[in-house]
Amino acid sequence: MRSGQYITQLEENLKYKAFVANPLPFELKKDPGLETLLSEANLALGRLDGVSEIVPDVDFLTLMYGRKEATYSSQVEGTQATFTDVLKAEAKIKDKTIPPDVKEILNYIKAMNYGMERLKTLPLSLRLIREIHKILLTGVRGKERIPGEFKKSQNWVGGPTIETATFVPCPPHEVMNLLDNLEKFLCDKLPIPILIKIGLIHSQFESVHPFLDGNGRVGRLLITFYLYHQKILQNPLLYLSAYFKKNQKEYYYRLNGVHEKDSIEDWLKFFLKGVRDTAQEGFITAQKILRLKENDTKKVSILGRSTKNALKVLNNLYRTPIISLNHIIEFTGLSKSNAYYLLKKLENLKILHYLPKESPKTKVFIYKDYLGLFE
Repeated sequence: MRSGQYITQLEENLKYKAFVANPLPFELKKDPGLETLLSEANLALGRLDGVSEIVPDVDFLTLMYGRKEATYSSQVEGTQATFTDVLKAEAKIKDKTIPPDVKEILNYIKAMNYGMERLKTLPLSLRLIREIHKILLTGVRGKERIPGEFKKSQNWVGGPTIETATFVPCPPHEVMNLLDNLEKFLCDKLPIPILIKIGLIHSQFESVHPFLDGNGRVGRLLITFYLYHQKILQNPLLYLSAYFKKNQKEYYYRLNGVHEKDSIEDWLKFFLKGVRDTAQEGFITAQKILRLKENDTKKVSILGRSTKNALKVLNNLYRTPIISLNHIIEFTGLSKSNAYYLLKKLENLKILHYLPKESPKTKVFIYKDYLGLFE
């Protein structure tokens, strides 16, 4: 097969077959459907890139999309915490209903931000991949599985034992050759369309499975980092994990098809559909946010002397859409009583909605219409 082959491995009395990927790039078959999807995906990306010109502050949009990516990528791996849980945790709102595994999502956000910053001075490399992995697994599930280090023992996917596994990736002694090839492929100037290239990079990383844990999350972060590094968009607005989560069974089926059936083109078509659909949704969401901002700005403009502080709160809601009275005080510098008065005005305007939580000591409010655009 073009993608690689299963090779029998012997470890003491244990015998199993592990998939050893071929080096990138793979030769692709002529596929009109693939070419059409590539064109549609590039067109959708071009429209999404124009969002920077119509949204007054694109930074809050990238912030929210980053949180959404972290949430859904972690949920693909079984994390139970939700987007709202993440916002509560970031806002330091105490709520016993927040699952402990929200820490995994917060680690993902930290790793993403760290990687974006590092890419300003460091190439997309194996070194960066190891650093990202270490951040992802620090203090959470998998922390005992050598964070930041490539595997030294055989791993597998599915099943309690290697004999019952659904997939056995390459053995440890094959890892570095394949990763060196992947690093070279990340940086070379071969005439391969960027979106095709990152689709191949993601599937290859998952086939190699170089870490004992966290490979899926690192592999999805590679998509984000590569698109950012290649400056496909002016701002990092394209995140695919919500698409992968929504189509999780097909996501795994198409990835597995690469090493099971050599169905490389079918995986790439699924991947490009995700780019196209996610970019289209992103453009539409940006337009909805713009309309919402205009409507709510008009609402608070009738508040007289409170308008100035109401606008301060409204603008901060696009970054922190779950707030408490203390946040209002922080944003505006108002006294507690005046901040509470302003909070009630925003609630009466139906901009803020009360968010019930378990045994609340302080009331928490949510910018429901805005947050709904991301869930």
